[in-house]
Amino acid sequence: MIKEAIYHICDDPYAFPIGKNQLKIRLKAKKNDISDCYVFHSDRYDLSDEEEKIQLKRVSWDENFDYFEGVIYSITKRIKYKFYLQGNDKSELWYGENGTSENSHKAGVFQFPYISEQDMFNIPEWASNAVVYQILPDRFCNGDRSNDPYNIAPWDEKPTTDSFYGGDLKGIIEKLDYLEDLGINLIYLTPIFTSPSSHKYDTIDYFNVDPHFGDMKQARELVDKAHERGIHVILDATFHHCSEHFFAFKDVMKNGKASPYADWFYIYSFPIVQSPSPNYATFGFLGTMPKLKTHNKEVRDYLINIGSYWIEEIGIDGWRIDVANEIDHEFWRLFRKKIKSIKPEALIIGEIWHNAGAWLRGEQFDGITNYKFREAVHDFFAKGDISVSEFNSLLTKNRMTYSDQANRTMFNLLDSHDTERFLTDCKRLRGMENDECSIELMKLAVFFQMTYIGLPIIYYGDEIGMMGAMDPDCRKPMIWDSKYQNHNILEFYKKLIDIRKNSDALTNGEFRTWIEDSKQGVFGYIRFGNTESMGVLLNNSNKLRVVSTEVKWKDYSSKITDLLSGREYIINEKVSFEIPPFGCLLLV
Repeated sequence: MIKEAIYHICDDPYAFPIGKNQLKIRLKAKKNDISDCYVFHSDRYDLSDEEEKIQLKRVSWDENFDYFEGVIYSITKRIKYKFYLQGNDKSELWYGENGTSENSHKAGVFQFPYISEQDMFNIPEWASNAVVYQILPDRFCNGDRSNDPYNIAPWDEKPTTDSFYGGDLKGIIEKLDYLEDLGINLIYLTPIFTSPSSHKYDTIDYFNVDPHFGDMKQARELVDKAHERGIHVILDATFHHCSEHFFAFKDVMKNGKASPYADWFYIYSFPIVQSPSPNYATFGFLGTMPKLKTHNKEVRDYLINIGSYWIEEIGIDGWRIDVANEIDHEFWRLFRKKIKSIKPEALIIGEIWHNAGAWLRGEQFDGITNYKFREAVHDFFAKGDISVSEFNSLLTKNRMTYSDQANRTMFNLLDSHDTERFLTDCKRLRGMENDECSIELMKLAVFFQMTYIGLPIIYYGDEIGMMGAMDPDCRKPMIWDSKYQNHNILEFYKKLIDIRKNSDALTNGEFRTWIEDSKQGVFGYIRFGNTESMGVLLNNSNKLRVVSTEVKWKDYSSKITDLLSGREYIINEKVSFEIPPFGCLLLV
């Protein structure tokens, strides 16, 4: 065995509680190096040599490593443990806190002092079953012409950075039947607070709805009517920065160092200079968006009060936080404690584009906007320039970065208001000869998104085939004219959403790679739930593929059915599956 490749730490994401008496254990080792992996464990205070033994399963792999997992059950919740490894070269090793050794005692033991309920990473029970729909209010539906901006653009006009279209909360309320019919059960609204822009990420007043969107009464009506349909609602907020017109920054602009709010911002010198370069910290390099000093107690209390206010007064179900990784961790710990004390089942999602392990340990966010997922899906489906094995490796590395709880509450996106629309990418990057070919490829990506672990999020309009390059083109107004909607992909979305919401395997099940056939472009995986298991096969090529494989999670001579086509297969030692070009099977 390659000793240098063996890795475990007694900490997240290699050791984390998944229940009051259950500790999930992971071990990483060189790919194809270990044949069997066992854990010997006992109570930390047990001085005898009596230990319980469990075998860890090889659950995933990337291009370099295998990952093994198992669950230790402990009545006392005090655990010491060590690994016993058998190599494919017939060698044997013990592995503990002291490292590897052929001697059990020299290897030492890892110690998880106590499974404390207060330290458990608890996610909202409803979240695993969520299918998310992202809305930019200005671009979704104009339900009230009386509150339109003076410079409103025609609904079908190509957007610019400064375009206003008049979408509002009343328009969203009018389309709740549409959203319910689609099957989504969580609406994520980008900021609705008072702001000079159409996107509202430069907030002036965090305690009021922007007049162009409506008022607080309509906000309550939207949340109440969504709840009546079983739909949750979360809001987007920028606590990292505000607008230059925010009351505190305006006071600093006027009174300089004498302002009582001078320490609310990161100001390098006085007087304040905004151009050509601001002399204060900002979002990016935009002087119109000054960065808030969240470790200042006044600022911290003010912002946490905003988080509480909208839950208590309007009844929202949580928050999606913009630029979350540029705010100190202590702020988020305090924010979570306050929000969860008011509504324990509130969902908190941070916008983080990279490795977010430091924010996902159960005391800050429930999940993040999973852009690493998007990158992998974008490269595999839209660009088509990575193999099945490379795709599986990217997914594995991302998944093994986090605990089970964090993986279940990731916002798995294909695109967003900050990226090109996925369908546009499919056509442009894959060189599809016509729109329908692009639709079939996007349907395959949607199929993967809906059957993978985590929360699928639909960017408004993707379900009807909307196209769009980078901002502002990706923020076009929603197409409501049925003649211009793609009903092929819309019906596919509805079918997949319905299957997902009614499947224990897809909403709560574990993920295991099943088939990794880079030559044919076929990827297969299994979702293991408590009451059912599903096999998933997809063909990321433009040719019919035939796969002959074992179906070990089903009994021989039983039947397995593809939920999409209705075709049945008899389980023998091996089963042959035909997968159409850019096709998929969902086997149960």
